[in-house]
Amino acid sequence: MRLPRSAARRGLAALALAAVLAGGCGAAPGRPRDPGSPRATPAPAEAVPVASAGPTPAAEGQIVRPAVRQLITVTAASYGATYAVLTAYQRTGHGWHRVFGPWISRIGRNGFAPPGGKREGDGRTPSGSFSIPFLFGAGPNPGFRFRYRQIRPYDFWDDDPASPRYNEWVDSRRASPGRNPEPMDVSAYDDGMVIGYNTARTAGLGSAIFLHLNIGIATAGCVTLPPGELLPLLRWLDPARSPQIRMGVR
Repeated sequence: MRLPRSAARRGLAALALAAVLAGGCGAAPGRPRDPGSPRATPAPAEAVPVASAGPTPAAEGQIVRPAVRQLITVTAASYGATYAVLTAYQRTGHGWHRVFGPWISRIGRNGFAPPGGKREGDGRTPSGSFSIPFLFGAGPNPGFRFRYRQIRPYDFWDDDPASPRYNEWVDSRRASPGRNPEPMDVSAYDDGMVIGYNTARTAGLGSAIFLHLNIGIATAGCVTLPPGELLPLLRWLDPARSPQIRMGVR
């Protein structure tokens, strides 16, 4: 259970809100950003997408996907860590350059799952490279370039593996969001980004993985930042640059 956003805004104590959201995608306080110049540092080698040395997709008759030119990395020191370093890079004609970070983010209360190891309810953040389907928030689009969905009180995320709408945003006026769905109308989701994990909606592999506002604790699998870091990052994302988010243990 979670309190609606309206209750939180009427002065609910931060500790109470953290307790309410602990079963879902909670978060934690931010840390000071790196004082150095963010634009002068190239991306670490492991953050740079590597081109295949084999035949091009076109030569094999495959779909040619746009080159990734914006990349968010979220890396932790170990699988059990609940803090991770988030950095954003942009590719130019001179290579990869840091735009934001390094910032301290919170991840799952049980750390990162190994690649392919994420399961529903395990309290872990999935490892891997993922697309960014759309952004969301409490009010009208605050200047994001991505497709945007405004949250309403009847919006839920279906995290019931037995539901036909598992791992989908559901308008509960029109369809059932399954058992114990994730309410979207909570203050932690005032601004956020869907991480394209388990887009095949395979039952039990995990759902509702977002990058969103923190509330002071580790999460059930999401990644979180304070608003002073999250909002500039979300405004920077440009679908024309085919951004991705890459997460895991360094």
